[in-house]
Amino acid sequence: MKKKLLFIIPSLTAGGAERSLINLLTQMDFEQFDVDLFMFSPQGIFLELLPEQVRILPLPESYNEFVKPMLPSISRLLWRKNSKLAFSRIMFSVKNRMSGNVSVKEQESWKYMARSFPVLDKKYDIAIAFLEKSSIYFCAEKVKADKKIGWVHNDYDMLGMNPYFDQNYFSKLDYIVTVSEECRHILKQRFPNQNEKLKVIYNIVSPTIIRELSNMEPVEAFNRNNDEFVILSIGRLHPQKGFEYAIRAAKLLLDEGYRFQWNIIGEGEERETLTELIQALKLENHVKLLGLKSNPYPYLRQADIYAQTSVFEGKAIAIDEAKILHKPIIITNFSTAKDQLKDGVEGLIVDLSDEAIAKGIAKLMQDSAARMRMEQHLATLELGTEDEINKLYHIMG
Repeated sequence: MKKKLLFIIPSLTAGGAERSLINLLTQMDFEQFDVDLFMFSPQGIFLELLPEQVRILPLPESYNEFVKPMLPSISRLLWRKNSKLAFSRIMFSVKNRMSGNVSVKEQESWKYMARSFPVLDKKYDIAIAFLEKSSIYFCAEKVKADKKIGWVHNDYDMLGMNPYFDQNYFSKLDYIVTVSEECRHILKQRFPNQNEKLKVIYNIVSPTIIRELSNMEPVEAFNRNNDEFVILSIGRLHPQKGFEYAIRAAKLLLDEGYRFQWNIIGEGEERETLTELIQALKLENHVKLLGLKSNPYPYLRQADIYAQTSVFEGKAIAIDEAKILHKPIIITNFSTAKDQLKDGVEGLIVDLSDEAIAKGIAKLMQDSAARMRMEQHLATLELGTEDEINKLYHIMG
């Protein structure tokens, strides 16, 4: 008899965790599991990559009313004589409009949003919250399951979370999975009483699939001149990813006379800010925000180097993907950087500053022999992590 399995994630818009979930589900043994997926917003470019065996759960009407703009939401809830939920909608808005840390606001506003969700009717053998914060809170409070697993995809400290708030929810999980040894170390420090639950499962990447997808032509190819160096970055347009450093580094490179284009794949709340910075520095012909791409691999294949200018990361799946396509890599020295890249061998780890990023990229631009050594080294590595799914099967029992 198949086990009933539930995954929970906010959406399938572009992001490392979302791509990691798609990779995991693609490797899932559907002969053993019936798989349901619950999303707070059932949309995103990765929906088209979801295996057909996965069933997306419908959202409850109370939640659909709750997430409408505030005034229509309150009107509808009051019309339905649900004054308690209308009050929660007001408080949810108040909490989210307060200044302060975004993660803490999501934690504190959860109790108001939670009132819009009934407990799911279906009982599961295993429920997996595939992202920190609301996914874990939903799994803990709104799901009936014999075993519950929560996933933390980032450096917990850099998220700015309130560990006292999460302690209550983590105590309701059977396992807490994270994506690197450094991330586990941080969680051990913050939650010493949860140590026995902590497991590391690396993001699943398939070299075979990535190489196949990379040979498909992108919707629009790079318009590159023969002497132009192509840099690629992938990530949400979010302060965590440090794209403002990338843009200012590009300005330094341009001022030094380097010929290049720096393409950024991703979408997010910083698009307007980053666009204004590109325009202010007159970089429109050199730095391009390409938006979301469900298949970024042809762009990665055409690039000369991959750059990750993040302020912090858990385990950046795009770095592994760049390795698979044998691209020299520049990353900033975030806490898990040395877990992800051998400095000087697979690429360069540089300080998080405009000058250091520009200097590192200039070094690789100038030193074609170093780039070739890195490419040749990366070509020798066994980089597939498909077997990581066996670690998940083991803890699911």
